[in-house]
Amino acid sequence: MTFSLLIKPAGADCNLRCEYCFYLDRKSLYPETAVHRMRDDVLDRLVRSYLATEQPVHAFVWQGGEPLLMGNRFFERVADLQMAYARRTSLVSNAVQTNGVLLDDRFARQFRACRFLTGISLDGPERLHDSARRDAAGAGSHKRVLAGIECLKRNGAEFNILSLVSKHTVGHANEIYEYLTKDVGATFLQFVECVELDGRGGGAAPYSVSPREWGSFLCEIFDAWQVADTRRVSIRLFDTILAKLATGRELCCTVGQDCRQYFVVEHNGDVYPCDFHVLPEWRLGNILTHSWDEMAESETFRAFGARKLDLHADCRACEYLSLCAGDCPKNRVGHVPGPAHEKSYLCEGWRMFYAHALPRLKVLAETVRAEAKSGAAAS
Repeated sequence: MTFSLLIKPAGADCNLRCEYCFYLDRKSLYPETAVHRMRDDVLDRLVRSYLATEQPVHAFVWQGGEPLLMGNRFFERVADLQMAYARRTSLVSNAVQTNGVLLDDRFARQFRACRFLTGISLDGPERLHDSARRDAAGAGSHKRVLAGIECLKRNGAEFNILSLVSKHTVGHANEIYEYLTKDVGATFLQFVECVELDGRGGGAAPYSVSPREWGSFLCEIFDAWQVADTRRVSIRLFDTILAKLATGRELCCTVGQDCRQYFVVEHNGDVYPCDFHVLPEWRLGNILTHSWDEMAESETFRAFGARKLDLHADCRACEYLSLCAGDCPKNRVGHVPGPAHEKSYLCEGWRMFYAHALPRLKVLAETVRAEAKSGAAAS
């Protein structure tokens, strides 16, 4: 099985208290201690066992909570263990997703030297970002995030930007795009919908975007990008669609027909199939007591993967199904084991976006295909 790892070395512990954080309450799964940190024996087992599997690329993604709470020495240890256990033919990649507040020159130099890609959570200009991304004292984090980005730039460390699109920011697509691409100078962007559903029928949380808001936001972002930035700025959603159209490749799990593409590893070694489903009923095992094969072949993991194709009848007849794939199951009703055949909460928004952008994306995909053929012929 080909899979990557999304690792929570500090569990749900974080130095911010973002209004829309879906992971902070996962602390309740591990009430035995107030502070959660990955032990060295767990880290050793994690790196050694994963590098022993056959993968085209061994991809480690360090996330949280806030992973930089682990400190510099932890990531030095990660690099040492990877050097020790990787085979000569192994390709190893590392990415860290951080709120950026703890970044300093030492982290930046370390990440550059070890070729870690740093993902920064930044929702836009200060007033928009700070509307939800605050610390425990209620202070905004924007200025500290920008200081962290400057550390990365100063030390030549690669970074990209992840923006969560919430009720606070969804009406400001053009402003956010201009800010991130011009003021911040980011060329790799990811926009993630903020949707938190009550699986018992209570609807969406108040900070969630509505379907039409999400569709309008994506249309505005696409128009701004398509005018002059198709060669300069990489936007993950658009890259994913273009790859699917041009090559049939599925660059991320949301467009796939099976959700079994990565494992989440908590601080104590517990393993789950997805970070939106870190719940007792979806626990697959623990890396100290279970092999990757055992967890991959478990009935729980099989059932989790099968949910993706449990589609609503309207989805099966939809002209956009090959690209949408019914959307991520987290955006369907319910987070518990069992059927997931409701339509995506965001269905209307996705249809708005595809109707608006797909004709031009198909033209871009043809260009990509032609350039690939030309390049292959020239070589």
